Amino acid sequence: MTAKYIFVTGGVVSSIGKGICAASIGRILKSRGLSVAVQKLDPYLNVDPGTMSPYQHGEVFVTRDGCETDMDLGHYERFIDIELTESANVTAGQIYTEIIGRERRGDYLGGTIQTVPHVTNAIKAYMRRVADEHGSDVVVVEVGGTVGDIEGQPFLEAIRQMRTEVGRRNTYYIHVTLLPHIGATGELKTKPTQHSVKELRAMGIQPDAIVCRSDFDIPDDIKDKISLFCDVPRRAVIPMKTAQNIYECPGILEDSQVGDILAEELALDCKAPAGGMADWRAMVDRMMLPHPVIPIAVVGKYADLPDAYISVREALRHAGLHIDRDVAIEWVQSEDVERDGPDAWLATAAGIVVPGGFGERGIEGMIASVSYARDHGLPYLGLCLGMQVMTIEHARRIDGMERANSSEFDPRSPHLVIDYMPDQREVSELGGTMRLGDYPCAITPGTRAAAAYGVDEVTERHRHRFEFNNAYREPLQETGLLASGLSPDGRLVEIVEQTDHPFMVGVQFHPEFRSRPQSPHPLFRDFVAAASHVIREGGQLELGQGVS
Repeated sequence: MTAKYIFVTGGVVSSIGKGICAASIGRILKSRGLSVAVQKLDPYLNVDPGTMSPYQHGEVFVTRDGCETDMDLGHYERFIDIELTESANVTAGQIYTEIIGRERRGDYLGGTIQTVPHVTNAIKAYMRRVADEHGSDVVVVEVGGTVGDIEGQPFLEAIRQMRTEVGRRNTYYIHVTLLPHIGATGELKTKPTQHSVKELRAMGIQPDAIVCRSDFDIPDDIKDKISLFCDVPRRAVIPMKTAQNIYECPGILEDSQVGDILAEELALDCKAPAGGMADWRAMVDRMMLPHPVIPIAVVGKYADLPDAYISVREALRHAGLHIDRDVAIEWVQSEDVERDGPDAWLATAAGIVVPGGFGERGIEGMIASVSYARDHGLPYLGLCLGMQVMTIEHARRIDGMERANSSEFDPRSPHLVIDYMPDQREVSELGGTMRLGDYPCAITPGTRAAAAYGVDEVTERHRHRFEFNNAYREPLQETGLLASGLSPDGRLVEIVEQTDHPFMVGVQFHPEFRSRPQSPHPLFRDFVAAASHVIREGGQLELGQGVS
């Protein structure tokens, strides 16, 4: 059966929520019993975002098969509760690298290589590939950037050609635009949307629906005007007012009959679920209720740009929801802790998270944050780099290895407790040292990790280059740093925990990538639960909570 394709494009400005819109459509269709895949087309020339600065690109999300991808894939996975693969993110860099490689090998038999058909054919092949891989009824394809971007033209041409190739009843174009509000007159303006649609039409694409983003309610006369001037059915002009909570968006779109429209226009064999996504709406309703607040400090290298840690933020929210608490994240720059000391920045935190990162900037501030959690009995969760600084701190503070470090930060340290594995050194100059994607982890019975997971073995996603140095495993364990999770062959330390602390756990992987709003990750769940019992100076016990 031919898969149905829904294409989501954006106009007027970037960052208006195309990714959330695509994820919400996926959620709606899945709730109707359909198999859904999602794909992000990124027009930038980088092969992937793995080497891009978080300040430019935000978080790098990692798929189960080890592909470094756009952060929108995290939204897709969390909203739809699916696991994507490398085929779900396609960049212009990938496309051009593939085509030039084929040309150099002589695959084109000396022919002239052109944007049409060679580049567009390659893009279409990737779209078909994601449908075939997942055996999906529907593929939602988000095109990055905005209409009019010069680098995005081949991608728009490719999605235009798809309608000709797979048929009108198998394709649907949704254009997401901004309706700016003019404060002086109190008006919402449609002209930018009209111009954006005009630009899209110039590429040969007539949108079937327009999602109108606004911070204000959209009056009926504005919808009528957009319908008339953009030649879109009135019912397909969909208002999307800025929501308090991104998880509201599927319900907002469903209330505008987006699911019914798609089912009719694409002849989908599905029907609206009884109660209209009742379980999802109930979850959102719980989120919106007032709950006791748990202040959690996230101490990172990029804390002034929370987009760099979107999955961490969402995993904390999911964990808080599980116990009916609101997690209030205090974003703390690790360099500020270095400069001012942890008391200046962590005095109100009920728990501390140190997330992943690369490079030595701010490392001493992270290590000081671990010491602060140790000294004050605060729950601590270290993610990837956060596990490594936890190990370094223990070696320095407890084992007296004053210059203990990672070879990433100080290769001349006499105690490289974090280092390349011996077999990695041989390929370090070839760029083959990263562990990416899913790896199994055997859990040590009787540990906090075992209590959290409740199973003997788990699979978690990785993105790192350096490992726990096994030469130090036994001496550190003797002083209380327990390796509570190992690779099944026992060679790699995946989880460490402090045995004499209420909750101090570090993991070499990224559990945040597998957290879902309706099923929080076990480690985040138990970390937030432990933090909920912490009362800092100036705080107070909840009604009915005793002192233990």
